[in-house]
Amino acid sequence: MQVSLEKIVNLCKRRGFIFPGSEIYGGLANSYDFGPLGTELKNNIKKLWWKMFVQEREDVVGLDAPIIMSSKVWEASGHLNNFNDELVECKKCHSRFRADELDSKACPNCKGTQFTSPQDFNTMFRTNLGPVEAPDHAVYLRPETAQAMFVDFGTIVETNRKKIPFGIAQIGKAFRNEITPGNFIFRLREFEQMEIEYFVKEGDWKKYFAEWESEIKRWIKAVGIDEKMVEYVDVPEKERAHYSKKTVDIEFKYPFGQKELYGLAYRTDFDLKAHGLEYRDPETGEKFVPHVIEPSLGVERTLLAVLLSCYEETEARSGKDDAVHETEITLRLPKAIAPVKIAILPLSRKDELTGPAEEIYKTLRAKWMCQYDETASIGKRYRRQDEIGTPYCVTVDFDSLEDKKVTVRDRDTMEQERIDIAELKSYFAGKLD
Repeated sequence: MQVSLEKIVNLCKRRGFIFPGSEIYGGLANSYDFGPLGTELKNNIKKLWWKMFVQEREDVVGLDAPIIMSSKVWEASGHLNNFNDELVECKKCHSRFRADELDSKACPNCKGTQFTSPQDFNTMFRTNLGPVEAPDHAVYLRPETAQAMFVDFGTIVETNRKKIPFGIAQIGKAFRNEITPGNFIFRLREFEQMEIEYFVKEGDWKKYFAEWESEIKRWIKAVGIDEKMVEYVDVPEKERAHYSKKTVDIEFKYPFGQKELYGLAYRTDFDLKAHGLEYRDPETGEKFVPHVIEPSLGVERTLLAVLLSCYEETEARSGKDDAVHETEITLRLPKAIAPVKIAILPLSRKDELTGPAEEIYKTLRAKWMCQYDETASIGKRYRRQDEIGTPYCVTVDFDSLEDKKVTVRDRDTMEQERIDIAELKSYFAGKLD
């Protein structure tokens, strides 16, 4: 049974994963801050992606380019003329919507049925470079991370001696002045992308398109997204971006409908040709403009799909005659992305236990993100850690003072092992690294 978006939002606010931005001033529409746990989860998703697609591959290198680029980049790429959504306005309440986002012919706010004719709305954020506002000083916050990878193509080929096929990867912020943002962190005006531009010979594009589709499937499994909730949709020509000859949208079944999670596009040679760039084969001397396969993944959408996939509720019974029913929440996050890897929990707040527990905490946190908790009953502390997805809990009890061992509890199996304190680092290295 699919979890509701409301439950995810409540968990994120209660445990400090994600909460409204500028909240003490009434908030800013569809702006969210990532708290301590949300920041760790987000960073771990990005680290896993970088490890899988840059660190572990010989044919992909990284880039970190500025958010603001020359306006000539966006002119050449076609974004100034083509990066538009169709905007309509309700004549009754004057709410504005993307024409393709209206699920019915009635306004979702006032149920009005009359709208203005669709108008093109460029979704790039425009700003001014320098102290004087003038038309020739206009610049834009990048709407995608891709263009820097195209603009820097020649420099990267030269300095890294890369041969076709190879890819350039980048993780970074992008900005789109969305007409109708919403559904928590699904559609934001400021978001992060994890993108690769993979350069190939024209005749090989189908081969590498299929390979990258397989790589996305491997990623989905590794990051903990429920594969049963994912659909691969071939986008019709009239709905594709201006640069794409083939696009597959990888869609997820969110509580608010099946929507795009990732995109895989064959951008042909559109971008390099637009920037006047080509490749010279170092062995044959042949010159040609490479074609491009682009796997594009959103960080926030990944995080939301992961939370929806890993959220689990169970009913526990407690109290006299098991009369009280309580809902217990567990986030079954993959170990690689869990915000906290290990929780250290002294059974009692007595000094003879808290002292050794704090020493274990100091030792383990040098290598893994850990949390120390000595408040409330041990059962409640276990449930807190289950709610935030912590894979392992270490309990220091009174027997630990005698046998120099602690109890390690596994979140998923619920099994408990007695482990020598001196062996904890090697034990968790085998479990977590």
